[in-house]
Amino acid sequence: MTWDIGIIGLGTMGSMAMWQLAKQNVSIIGFEQYGIGHDRSAAGGESRLFRTAYKEGEQYVPLLKESKLLWRELEKETGNKLLSLSGGLTIGNPDDDIMKNVIKSAKHYDIEHEILDYNDAKKRYPQHLIDRNEIMVLDKEAGFLRPEYAVVSAVERAKELGATVNSYTPVTNVEQDGEKVIIQTREKEYKVNQVLIATGPWIRELIPEFSPIVEAKKIILSWFAPHNAEDFLPKMFPIFTRTSGEYKFYGGPTVENSMVKVGVSNSIPLGDAKNINRTVEPEEICENVMIIKKFFNGLYPDPVRVNAYMDAYTIDNHSLVGRIPNFPNAIVVGGFSGHGFKMAPAIGKIAKDILLNQKNNFDINALSPLRFQKK
Repeated sequence: MTWDIGIIGLGTMGSMAMWQLAKQNVSIIGFEQYGIGHDRSAAGGESRLFRTAYKEGEQYVPLLKESKLLWRELEKETGNKLLSLSGGLTIGNPDDDIMKNVIKSAKHYDIEHEILDYNDAKKRYPQHLIDRNEIMVLDKEAGFLRPEYAVVSAVERAKELGATVNSYTPVTNVEQDGEKVIIQTREKEYKVNQVLIATGPWIRELIPEFSPIVEAKKIILSWFAPHNAEDFLPKMFPIFTRTSGEYKFYGGPTVENSMVKVGVSNSIPLGDAKNINRTVEPEEICENVMIIKKFFNGLYPDPVRVNAYMDAYTIDNHSLVGRIPNFPNAIVVGGFSGHGFKMAPAIGKIAKDILLNQKNNFDINALSPLRFQKK
Protein backbone atom coordinates (compact mmCIF):
# COMPACT_ATOMS: atom_id res chain seq x y z
CA MET A 1 0.00 0.00 0.00
CA THR A 2 1.13 3.54 -0.72
CA TRP A 3 -0.10 6.29 1.59
CA ASP A 4 -0.57 9.88 0.49
CA ILE A 5 1.31 11.32 3.47
CA GLY A 6 3.74 9.86 5.99
CA ILE A 7 4.52 11.74 9.21
CA ILE A 8 7.66 10.92 11.18
CA GLY A 9 7.38 12.17 14.74
CA LEU A 10 3.98 12.56 16.40
CA GLY A 11 4.90 15.02 19.11
CA THR A 12 4.16 18.73 19.21
CA MET A 13 4.12 19.49 15.48
CA GLY A 14 3.53 16.07 13.97
CA SER A 15 0.37 15.52 16.01
CA MET A 16 -1.14 18.83 14.90
CA ALA A 17 -0.25 18.27 11.26
CA MET A 18 -1.80 14.79 11.39
CA TRP A 19 -5.02 16.23 12.82
CA GLN A 20 -5.19 18.88 10.09
CA LEU A 21 -4.39 16.41 7.30
CA ALA A 22 -6.90 13.84 8.55
CA LYS A 23 -9.71 16.25 7.66
CA GLN A 24 -8.64 16.40 4.00
CA ASN A 25 -9.67 12.98 2.70
CA VAL A 26 -6.08 11.79 2.24
CA SER A 27 -4.49 8.61 3.56
CA ILE A 28 -2.02 9.25 6.37
CA ILE A 29 0.39 7.02 8.27
CA GLY A 30 2.35 8.29 11.27
CA PHE A 31 5.37 6.98 13.16
CA GLU A 32 6.38 7.74 16.73
CA GLN A 33 9.41 6.14 18.40
CA TYR A 34 7.85 6.38 21.88
CA GLY A 35 4.27 6.44 23.12
CA ILE A 36 1.82 9.15 22.10
CA GLY A 37 2.10 12.12 24.47
CA HIS A 38 5.51 11.03 25.84
CA ASP A 39 7.74 13.42 27.81
CA ARG A 40 11.07 12.63 26.09
CA SER A 41 11.11 15.81 24.01
CA ALA A 42 9.58 19.30 24.20
CA ALA A 43 5.94 18.35 24.86
CA GLY A 44 6.05 17.78 28.59
CA GLY A 45 5.81 19.44 31.95
CA GLU A 46 2.02 19.61 32.41
CA SER A 47 1.75 23.21 31.17
CA ARG A 48 3.18 25.32 28.36
CA LEU A 49 2.93 29.08 28.04
CA PHE A 50 0.56 30.63 25.52
CA ARG A 51 1.39 34.27 24.68
CA THR A 52 0.17 36.59 21.93
CA ALA A 53 2.07 39.82 22.74
CA TYR A 54 5.29 38.23 21.61
CA LYS A 55 8.79 39.22 22.72
CA GLU A 56 10.38 37.09 19.97
CA GLY A 57 8.93 39.39 17.32
CA GLU A 58 5.58 40.64 16.08
CA GLN A 59 5.85 38.50 12.91
CA TYR A 60 4.68 35.56 15.02
CA VAL A 61 1.48 37.21 16.25
CA PRO A 62 -0.72 36.17 13.26
CA LEU A 63 0.37 32.56 13.82
CA LEU A 64 -0.51 32.83 17.50
CA LYS A 65 -3.94 34.33 16.83
CA GLU A 66 -4.68 31.56 14.34
CA SER A 67 -3.43 28.98 16.83
CA LYS A 68 -5.81 30.25 19.50
CA LEU A 69 -8.73 29.62 17.14
CA LEU A 70 -7.41 26.17 16.28
CA TRP A 71 -6.84 25.23 19.92
CA ARG A 72 -10.52 26.01 20.51
CA GLU A 73 -11.43 23.98 17.43
CA LEU A 74 -9.51 20.96 18.72
CA GLU A 75 -11.17 21.35 22.11
CA LYS A 76 -14.59 21.40 20.45
CA GLU A 77 -13.85 18.31 18.35
CA THR A 78 -12.48 16.27 21.26
CA GLY A 79 -14.32 17.65 24.28
CA ASN A 80 -10.96 18.12 26.04
CA LYS A 81 -9.93 21.30 27.86
CA LEU A 82 -6.51 22.26 26.49
CA LEU A 83 -6.12 26.05 26.67
CA SER A 84 -6.79 28.18 29.75
CA LEU A 85 -6.67 31.95 29.21
CA SER A 86 -5.93 33.66 32.50
CA GLY A 87 -3.52 36.32 31.28
CA GLY A 88 0.24 36.49 30.96
CA LEU A 89 2.97 38.84 32.16
CA THR A 90 6.16 40.00 30.51
CA ILE A 91 8.42 41.59 33.12
CA GLY A 92 11.50 43.72 32.53
CA ASN A 93 13.03 47.12 31.90
CA PRO A 94 10.90 49.13 29.43
CA ASP A 95 14.07 50.16 27.57
CA ASP A 96 14.98 46.54 26.73
CA ASP A 97 14.23 45.33 23.20
CA ILE A 98 12.20 42.42 24.60
CA MET A 99 9.78 44.76 26.34
CA LYS A 100 9.62 47.05 23.31
CA ASN A 101 8.76 44.04 21.10
CA VAL A 102 5.94 42.98 23.43
CA ILE A 103 4.40 46.44 23.60
CA LYS A 104 4.81 46.96 19.85
CA SER A 105 3.13 43.66 18.97
CA ALA A 106 0.30 44.28 21.44
CA LYS A 107 -0.46 47.70 19.97
CA HIS A 108 0.00 46.68 16.33
CA TYR A 109 -2.37 43.72 16.56
CA ASP A 110 -4.88 45.22 19.03
CA ILE A 111 -4.10 42.67 21.73
CA GLU A 112 -5.93 43.56 24.92
CA HIS A 113 -3.24 44.49 27.40
CA GLU A 114 -2.21 46.68 30.33
CA ILE A 115 1.13 48.24 31.16
CA LEU A 116 1.77 48.24 34.92
CA ASP A 117 4.40 50.50 36.46
CA TYR A 118 6.36 49.52 39.55
CA ASN A 119 3.69 50.56 42.06
CA ASP A 120 0.78 48.97 40.19
CA ALA A 121 2.73 45.78 39.51
CA LYS A 122 3.84 45.42 43.11
CA LYS A 123 0.29 45.87 44.35
CA ARG A 124 -1.40 43.54 41.86
CA TYR A 125 1.19 40.76 41.68
CA PRO A 126 3.12 40.78 44.97
CA GLN A 127 4.40 37.26 44.28
CA HIS A 128 7.01 38.88 42.01
CA LEU A 129 9.80 40.97 43.53
CA ILE A 130 10.52 43.63 40.90
CA ASP A 131 12.90 46.58 40.76
CA ARG A 132 11.77 50.19 40.51
CA ASN A 133 13.05 50.40 36.93
CA GLU A 134 10.92 47.44 35.79
CA ILE A 135 7.37 47.21 34.46
CA MET A 136 4.89 44.46 33.69
CA VAL A 137 2.94 44.07 30.46
CA LEU A 138 -0.23 42.07 31.05
CA ASP A 139 -1.33 40.23 27.91
CA LYS A 140 -5.00 39.46 28.53
CA GLU A 141 -5.12 36.95 25.66
CA ALA A 142 -2.40 34.75 27.19
CA GLY A 143 -2.58 31.66 29.37
CA PHE A 144 -1.35 28.09 29.47
CA LEU A 145 -1.75 24.86 27.52
CA ARG A 146 -1.76 21.23 28.63
CA PRO A 147 0.91 19.82 26.29
CA GLU A 148 0.74 16.06 26.78
CA TYR A 149 -3.06 16.12 26.71
CA ALA A 150 -2.99 18.26 23.56
CA VAL A 151 -0.75 15.82 21.67
CA VAL A 152 -2.87 12.84 22.70
CA SER A 153 -6.06 14.71 21.77
CA ALA A 154 -4.82 15.62 18.28
CA VAL A 155 -3.56 12.12 17.48
CA GLU A 156 -6.69 10.41 18.78
CA ARG A 157 -8.87 12.77 16.75
CA ALA A 158 -6.79 12.02 13.64
CA LYS A 159 -7.27 8.29 14.25
CA GLU A 160 -11.03 8.83 14.48
CA LEU A 161 -10.81 10.52 11.08
CA GLY A 162 -8.96 7.56 9.56
CA ALA A 163 -5.24 8.13 10.16
CA THR A 164 -2.98 5.13 10.85
CA VAL A 165 -0.71 5.52 13.88
CA ASN A 166 2.37 3.42 14.67
CA SER A 167 3.67 4.19 18.16
CA TYR A 168 6.88 2.65 19.55
CA THR A 169 8.08 2.46 15.93
CA PRO A 170 11.42 4.20 15.35
CA VAL A 171 12.20 5.21 11.78
CA THR A 172 15.73 4.26 10.77
CA ASN A 173 15.88 5.84 7.32
CA VAL A 174 13.84 7.95 4.90
CA GLU A 175 14.76 8.53 1.26
CA GLN A 176 13.41 9.64 -2.08
CA ASP A 177 12.69 6.72 -4.46
CA GLY A 178 11.67 8.10 -7.83
CA GLU A 179 8.37 9.88 -7.29
CA LYS A 180 7.77 8.14 -3.94
CA VAL A 181 9.38 8.21 -0.50
CA ILE A 182 10.52 5.09 1.34
CA ILE A 183 10.21 5.11 5.14
CA GLN A 184 12.26 2.35 6.78
CA THR A 185 11.57 1.05 10.29
CA ARG A 186 13.28 -1.81 12.10
CA GLU A 187 10.65 -4.27 10.92
CA LYS A 188 9.58 -3.17 7.45
CA GLU A 189 9.43 -0.37 4.93
CA TYR A 190 6.55 1.84 3.90
CA LYS A 191 5.93 3.80 0.72
CA VAL A 192 4.34 7.26 0.73
CA ASN A 193 3.85 10.01 -1.82
CA GLN A 194 5.15 12.71 0.52
CA VAL A 195 6.68 12.81 3.99
CA LEU A 196 6.61 15.29 6.83
CA ILE A 197 9.61 15.08 9.17
CA ALA A 198 8.75 16.45 12.62
CA THR A 199 11.24 14.68 14.86
CA GLY A 200 12.20 17.62 17.08
CA PRO A 201 15.63 17.15 18.69
CA TRP A 202 16.19 13.97 16.63
CA ILE A 203 16.00 15.92 13.37
CA ARG A 204 19.70 15.46 12.55
CA GLU A 205 19.40 11.68 12.58
CA LEU A 206 17.13 11.69 9.53
CA ILE A 207 18.39 14.89 7.89
CA PRO A 208 22.16 14.92 8.56
CA GLU A 209 22.68 17.92 6.27
CA PHE A 210 20.94 20.00 8.95
CA SER A 211 23.71 19.21 11.47
CA PRO A 212 25.52 22.55 11.00
CA ILE A 213 22.37 24.58 11.70
CA VAL A 214 20.39 22.55 14.28
CA GLU A 215 21.32 20.96 17.58
CA ALA A 216 19.49 19.38 20.46
CA LYS A 217 19.58 21.17 23.79
CA LYS A 218 18.60 20.05 27.27
CA ILE A 219 15.94 22.10 29.04
CA ILE A 220 15.50 21.81 32.80
CA LEU A 221 12.15 22.60 34.37
CA SER A 222 11.64 22.89 38.10
CA TRP A 223 8.62 23.07 40.39
CA PHE A 224 8.41 24.74 43.80
CA ALA A 225 6.00 24.43 46.70
CA PRO A 226 4.11 27.61 47.62
CA HIS A 227 3.54 28.84 51.15
CA ASN A 228 -0.12 29.26 50.19
CA ALA A 229 -1.29 27.58 46.98
CA GLU A 230 -4.23 29.98 46.58
CA ASP A 231 -1.79 32.85 45.98
CA PHE A 232 -0.48 31.03 42.90
CA LEU A 233 -3.71 29.99 41.21
CA PRO A 234 -4.02 31.14 37.56
CA LYS A 235 -6.16 34.22 38.27
CA MET A 236 -3.78 35.38 41.00
CA PHE A 237 -0.50 34.38 39.34
CA PRO A 238 -0.66 34.27 35.55
CA ILE A 239 2.02 32.80 33.33
CA PHE A 240 5.08 35.03 32.95
CA THR A 241 8.39 35.59 31.21
CA ARG A 242 11.01 37.85 32.74
CA THR A 243 14.36 39.36 31.87
CA SER A 244 16.12 41.07 34.76
CA GLY A 245 19.72 41.91 33.97
CA GLU A 246 21.54 38.66 33.21
CA TYR A 247 18.62 36.51 34.39
CA LYS A 248 16.03 35.16 31.96
CA PHE A 249 13.29 32.90 33.27
CA TYR A 250 9.63 32.03 32.91
CA GLY A 251 6.92 30.05 34.61
CA GLY A 252 3.30 29.47 35.33
CA PRO A 253 0.71 29.02 38.05
CA THR A 254 -0.13 25.93 39.98
CA VAL A 255 -2.53 23.87 37.91
CA GLU A 256 -3.10 21.20 40.54
CA ASN A 257 -3.00 23.37 43.69
CA SER A 258 0.38 22.01 44.71
CA MET A 259 3.41 23.19 42.67
CA VAL A 260 4.51 26.31 40.79
CA LYS A 261 6.68 25.85 37.68
CA VAL A 262 9.70 28.05 37.01
CA GLY A 263 12.17 27.47 34.20
CA VAL A 264 15.43 29.17 33.33
CA SER A 265 15.95 30.20 29.71
CA ASN A 266 19.47 28.76 29.60
CA SER A 267 19.42 25.55 27.57
CA ILE A 268 22.33 23.10 27.65
CA PRO A 269 23.85 22.12 24.28
CA LEU A 270 23.85 18.39 23.54
CA GLY A 271 24.67 18.26 19.86
CA ASP A 272 22.64 15.11 19.26
CA ALA A 273 19.56 14.00 21.17
CA LYS A 274 21.18 10.67 22.08
CA ASN A 275 23.64 12.55 24.31
CA ILE A 276 21.08 13.62 26.89
CA ASN A 277 21.44 12.65 30.54
CA ARG A 278 17.96 12.86 31.99
CA THR A 279 19.25 12.91 35.54
CA VAL A 280 19.26 16.48 36.83
CA GLU A 281 22.30 17.04 39.02
CA PRO A 282 22.21 19.51 41.97
CA GLU A 283 24.62 21.89 40.21
CA GLU A 284 22.22 22.12 37.27
CA ILE A 285 19.50 23.75 39.37
CA CYS A 286 21.61 26.22 41.36
CA GLU A 287 20.41 29.10 39.20
CA ASN A 288 16.77 28.02 39.58
CA VAL A 289 17.07 28.03 43.37
CA MET A 290 18.82 31.40 43.41
CA ILE A 291 16.14 32.91 41.16
CA ILE A 292 13.38 31.79 43.54
CA LYS A 293 15.19 33.41 46.47
CA LYS A 294 15.90 36.65 44.61
CA PHE A 295 12.75 37.27 42.59
CA PHE A 296 9.75 35.69 44.37
CA ASN A 297 7.57 36.01 47.45
CA GLY A 298 5.82 32.95 48.82
CA LEU A 299 7.76 30.03 47.31
CA TYR A 300 10.00 27.61 49.17
CA PRO A 301 13.40 27.75 47.41
CA ASP A 302 14.18 24.05 47.09
CA PRO A 303 12.45 22.41 44.13
CA VAL A 304 10.05 19.58 44.87
CA ARG A 305 10.35 18.29 41.30
CA VAL A 306 12.86 18.66 38.47
CA ASN A 307 12.73 17.18 34.97
CA ALA A 308 14.89 17.31 31.85
CA TYR A 309 13.38 17.82 28.41
CA MET A 310 14.81 18.58 24.97
CA ASP A 311 14.16 20.76 21.98
CA ALA A 312 15.89 21.45 18.66
CA TYR A 313 17.52 24.88 18.36
CA THR A 314 18.59 26.50 15.11
CA ILE A 315 21.57 28.82 14.92
CA ASP A 316 19.26 31.84 14.55
CA ASN A 317 16.64 30.55 17.05
CA HIS A 318 13.88 30.61 14.43
CA SER A 319 12.19 27.47 13.17
CA LEU A 320 12.41 25.41 9.99
CA VAL A 321 9.14 25.15 8.09
CA GLY A 322 9.09 24.15 4.43
CA ARG A 323 10.45 21.92 1.70
CA ILE A 324 13.78 20.22 2.33
CA PRO A 325 16.52 21.12 -0.18
CA ASN A 326 17.37 18.19 -2.48
CA PHE A 327 14.43 16.16 -1.12
CA PRO A 328 11.47 17.28 -3.26
CA ASN A 329 8.79 15.10 -1.66
CA ALA A 330 9.66 16.00 1.93
CA ILE A 331 8.98 18.94 4.22
CA VAL A 332 10.30 19.66 7.69
CA VAL A 333 8.79 21.39 10.70
CA GLY A 334 11.31 21.68 13.49
CA GLY A 335 13.95 23.73 15.24
CA PHE A 336 11.46 25.75 17.24
CA SER A 337 14.16 26.69 19.73
CA GLY A 338 12.06 26.46 22.86
CA HIS A 339 9.12 28.61 21.76
CA GLY A 340 7.01 26.48 19.44
CA PHE A 341 4.29 24.68 21.37
CA LYS A 342 1.87 27.59 21.57
CA MET A 343 1.78 27.97 17.77
CA ALA A 344 1.71 24.24 16.95
CA PRO A 345 -1.83 24.11 15.48
CA ALA A 346 -1.08 26.92 13.02
CA ILE A 347 2.19 25.26 12.01
CA GLY A 348 0.32 21.98 11.54
CA LYS A 349 -2.13 23.75 9.27
CA ILE A 350 0.71 25.33 7.28
CA ALA A 351 2.35 21.92 6.88
CA LYS A 352 -0.95 20.60 5.55
CA ASP A 353 -1.19 23.46 3.08
CA ILE A 354 2.33 22.87 1.76
CA LEU A 355 1.85 19.12 1.39
CA LEU A 356 -1.47 19.49 -0.41
CA ASN A 357 -0.49 22.57 -2.43
CA GLN A 358 -3.28 24.57 -0.84
CA LYS A 359 -3.35 28.31 -0.32
CA ASN A 360 -1.43 29.47 2.72
CA ASN A 361 -2.38 32.81 4.30
CA PHE A 362 0.86 33.22 6.25
CA ASP A 363 4.21 34.56 5.11
CA ILE A 364 6.65 31.87 6.21
CA ASN A 365 9.52 32.70 3.87
CA ALA A 366 11.64 33.73 6.86
CA LEU A 367 11.26 30.20 8.28
CA SER A 368 12.26 28.38 5.09
CA PRO A 369 15.19 25.93 5.37
CA LEU A 370 16.49 27.57 2.20
CA ARG A 371 17.64 30.59 4.24
CA PHE A 372 20.68 28.64 5.40
CA GLN A 373 21.89 27.66 1.95
CA LYS A 374 25.14 29.30 0.93
CA LYS A 375 24.61 32.09 -1.54
